[in-house]
Amino acid sequence: MPTREEKYKTFLALHERPGIFLIPNPYNAGTAKILTALGFEALATTSAGYAFNAGRVDSNTAITREGVLANAKEIVEATHLPVSADLQDGFGRSPESCAETIRLAAQTGLAGGSIEDATGDESDPIYEFKLAVERVAAAAKVAHEAYFVLTARAENYLHGRPDLRDTIRRLQSFAEAGADVLYAPGLPSLEVIREVCACVSKPVNVLMGLKGDTYSVEQIAAAGAKRISVGGALARAALGAFVRAAREIKDKGTFTFAADAIPHADVTAFMGDAKRS
Repeated sequence: MPTREEKYKTFLALHERPGIFLIPNPYNAGTAKILTALGFEALATTSAGYAFNAGRVDSNTAITREGVLANAKEIVEATHLPVSADLQDGFGRSPESCAETIRLAAQTGLAGGSIEDATGDESDPIYEFKLAVERVAAAAKVAHEAYFVLTARAENYLHGRPDLRDTIRRLQSFAEAGADVLYAPGLPSLEVIREVCACVSKPVNVLMGLKGDTYSVEQIAAAGAKRISVGGALARAALGAFVRAAREIKDKGTFTFAADAIPHADVTAFMGDAKRS
């Protein structure tokens, strides 16, 4: 198993090489093993997937830093791949809270993680610009000392604020503050993705798996992005299959869903050898 510093170097190299890469989102150790076995090069945790798996909603008030980091540690220990964590808003308003979250995240073995500018308060959903930049700067200082790839997220489009100018301004300032990767989830079109990528100097992560238009890896690469994640989409896809199967049993009294279920032997093979491809 590579050391955490080796995983950091591998993760950083993925961002520095030509072309785009995929960074799918497991939500527990088992799904991390499956994604590793399928041949992906890096993984990212999902706060939504973790929350749903724990029987909670995905919000800053419903999940804790301790829970998120414990889930991340299980994923890290299940794979030889570098793992980046969804660290919400750093679990606190202050820059000091963000810095402490990064320090603790590095101690779990993570190669990287993200800090977002969403407050968790829908009446005031986005941190004020100056504070948002200060939070990223504090996180970046610790990240660079700890060999940790910091992703900074501008959350306008996920909270009913489709302000492209402000989103780009935030991403540019996050880069100047020391973020290694930039991320604005929910961008509405390839044209907007292309404009964001053209306006910033750091690698850009694009989120796929939301409702609406979908684009291929090739299209997103051509728009200038460096990596693609899917957030909670894989977790929701699994839960969708679960709910459809349960409703068939409850409403119809039939069990045809089993024809599409992955064979027990295949799951056992994934759990036993996360390095096969």
